[in-house]
Amino acid sequence: MKILVLNSGSSTQKSALFELGSDPSDQPAPPLWEGKLEWDGDKETLAVKNANGKKFNAEAVVQPKDRRSSLAKMLQKLWQPPTQTIRDGSEIAVIGHRIVHGGPNLYQPTIVTPEVKQAIAEVSAIAPLHNKAGLQGIEIAEKLFPRKPQVAVFDTGFHRTMPPCAAVYPGPYEWFERGIRRYGFHGINHEYCAHRAARMLGHETSSLKIISCHLGNGCSLAAIDAGKSVDTTMGFTPLEGVMMGTRGGWVDPGILLHLMRADHASVDQLDDVLNRHSGLLGISGVSSDMRDVLEAAGKNNERAKLAFDIFVHRLQTGIAAMAASLGGVDAIVFTAGIGENSAEVRRATCARLGFLGVQIDEGKNSLAKPDVEISTSKSAVHVLVICAQEDWSIARECARLTRTM
Repeated sequence: MKILVLNSGSSTQKSALFELGSDPSDQPAPPLWEGKLEWDGDKETLAVKNANGKKFNAEAVVQPKDRRSSLAKMLQKLWQPPTQTIRDGSEIAVIGHRIVHGGPNLYQPTIVTPEVKQAIAEVSAIAPLHNKAGLQGIEIAEKLFPRKPQVAVFDTGFHRTMPPCAAVYPGPYEWFERGIRRYGFHGINHEYCAHRAARMLGHETSSLKIISCHLGNGCSLAAIDAGKSVDTTMGFTPLEGVMMGTRGGWVDPGILLHLMRADHASVDQLDDVLNRHSGLLGISGVSSDMRDVLEAAGKNNERAKLAFDIFVHRLQTGIAAMAASLGGVDAIVFTAGIGENSAEVRRATCARLGFLGVQIDEGKNSLAKPDVEISTSKSAVHVLVICAQEDWSIARECARLTRTM
């Protein structure tokens, strides 16, 4: 069956077409077609790759007010030259969606119904950069592929196994009773990376303690014991945790109270600052993209240097915290855009993890292309670089869920 996957991120909208059997293997299958919309400031970039691997790029100077129109145009390129891969939309069997926040009730992959859409909408305020985009993707798919089943796969689902000591905030217990708890995110890729790491190392997932570092525009770490999440850095929303592209991660909530009192900052103003003007962008003043930050740092831009140093410091302390939650660590995984592509981030991060027994091979690290191990033979901890496979993982869940339909 042909399965179309929509992956809505905070700064990108990715899509991929897969062809899988009803009982797919654990080995990722390459997509037949890929599309990616990326937004940076007032620029929108569209890139499409057809079945022959040829890329076609187009860039619009002004970002559209409604991203739904851009998404629809991208998906129509599935059957439009020069990137035509299928005859028309009727060839699509099912559409899968990455939904970032499932709230307290949605955590298993599920067929999209009006009730599911409403439940996703109800938690959109908690993950404003993501859930609204996910709903937009569902609405566009309903128009382009009428009567085709759609499946929602939730990033929060993997972290449902966290013990109460990791999931419950130390505020009034009434918070927890209201559903205010630590949910965690990037679970689709964290789970995949744990199983992929086990296969690479020739071990059963049940025998390993793994720290998965998902580092992209959004960043989170997960402590995975025997294949189950026992702790993670993101919490009630994707704002908590390590430093990110436009989000600062851990900040003292007293800062927000201070800004409300001293500057009369509104909720909307604070939301905008925390979600869109913090992190790498907020500190460097250059970009939310690590590549741009590193380039500026190389030209002696002091704020860019500081942004990189803070990013690495927060990452090191997060890894140490995850190791404590696990009571040890067998493998550390670097994944997603920064994790897979930035040798500088991996080098700087691992430089101060010697107390965990981490040693990386500089030659392997510099030349690393996923999937590969970059630790030395003497390292007590395996350090791996693994390609994120969220889209394929979603497609696999779609095939499994709809095989009896």
